[in-house]
Amino acid sequence: MRAARLQAPGQLIVEEVPRPLPGPLDLLVRVEACGICGSDRHMFRGEFPTAKPVTLGHEFSGIVEEAGVGVDSFPIGTRLTGDPNISCGQCENCLAGRPNLCPSLSAIGVHRDGGFAEYVLVPAAQAVALPAGLDPLHGAFCEPVSCCLHAIDVARIAPGASVVILGGGVIGLLMVELARLAGAGPVVLSTRQAPRRALALELGAHHAVDASADPVGTIRALLPGGADVVFECAGVGETVRQSVAMARRGGTVVLFGVVPEGEEVLLAPFELLTKELRLESAWLNPLTHGRAAELIAVGALSLDRLITRTIRLDEVPAAIAGAPQAGEIKLVMAG
Repeated sequence: MRAARLQAPGQLIVEEVPRPLPGPLDLLVRVEACGICGSDRHMFRGEFPTAKPVTLGHEFSGIVEEAGVGVDSFPIGTRLTGDPNISCGQCENCLAGRPNLCPSLSAIGVHRDGGFAEYVLVPAAQAVALPAGLDPLHGAFCEPVSCCLHAIDVARIAPGASVVILGGGVIGLLMVELARLAGAGPVVLSTRQAPRRALALELGAHHAVDASADPVGTIRALLPGGADVVFECAGVGETVRQSVAMARRGGTVVLFGVVPEGEEVLLAPFELLTKELRLESAWLNPLTHGRAAELIAVGALSLDRLITRTIRLDEVPAAIAGAPQAGEIKLVMAG
């Protein structure tokens, strides 16, 4: 089969590799769709640790073509999504319901071969069935939505709470929809790109502000005293600092965007202290993948409007290596 393999930082190549054979408790899945994530670009540039060589792609959906010995819960032909994050299930964090903090955590598309390929191996324990008639492009959103749901859980949004989302990429736009579903209001998105601000309003944001024109002052004018909850979804040092300034006294800041490993951000502890902010972070998708699949299966999210274009497997290396194109929100490889 063909797969997009990361050989070294800056070296991602589509090449012929043996089709994997399912072991006991594994499923061989024919990939129908796999989304490109900002983390894939971080891994390509060497900013996020991975195995090498490895097939990238952790946001995928597909069809079961073969099942290993001991697997009878996913018949051949089942459409499914795979939770890529595999924990040990036995350590202190796993037993406490926090498998995302497992010290032995490994991930499909990061530490083991992923979905930018014609086939991917998925442990049956990581598989979640999808409706047969679901658009496979929508199935590829289960992983990012599941991560967003964890951030929503961490934030503990009260009904009617004001929410600010920093970053207008696919994650920020998904957060607009999920915050509204969680009962937030008003919801404000901050981004530099005017088309994304317009889309955020169409997806349910009450306001969308220009991040290039004093966003802190604008938020304070819209939300006197600041926001109840601020989600940092851009993974940029400046927006991390802005998130603290935008939160009201007693408010919550959730760090969700992936800042490159090793980058440091200067914060003022006095401000955190005197505003008594709850500074949180949300990492991966502990126990939320199934919930994400349910939301997507019932059409609760407007996903088609987030897909900029679909690409072929041969186009994946150039798409990951290159800077996002103007207006790009989400690229999905369609098998």
